[in-house]
Amino acid sequence: MSSNEDDAFEICERLDVDYVLVIFGGKSHYSGDDINKFLWMVRIGGGVFPHIKEEDYYNKGMYRVDRYASETMLNSLMYRLSFYRFDEVYNHQNNKFGWDTVRNTEMGLKGYKLKHFEEAFTSENWIVRIFKVKNRNNRDGIQIIKPAHLANKFP
Repeated sequence: MSSNEDDAFEICERLDVDYVLVIFGGKSHYSGDDINKFLWMVRIGGGVFPHIKEEDYYNKGMYRVDRYASETMLNSLMYRLSFYRFDEVYNHQNNKFGWDTVRNTEMGLKGYKLKHFEEAFTSENWIVRIFKVKNRNNRDGIQIIKPAHLANKFP
């Protein structure tokens, strides 16, 4: 979840992941969401993979999801899946689109597209979000042909 979308896709493929579940509270005031827990994921990942550095997810020492968020944060799969299409959500309290009610700020990155993941389900209150990992042959017209000796092992 701390990787950018391209790297995360490669990891998902290696682990044979079909779907990714994200818990997001930005619309419904649910503060126990994955974005609030994300730094723990980064810390745990950094303990195993030294290239994951917690400070890369901060901007001037602050953990942010608004327009001042770090580039690493804005490009992380966690951010991209959590806030995907959230800029289309209107907040009646402050007349803004993409307003995160948990962090009391406007999301930082808007109008982006997902390359390797597609939204499969988002609950009415946006707390539960499920994304399907696209097959390699469903992207950009590329079709991967498996060698004959692997065809029966990996459908």
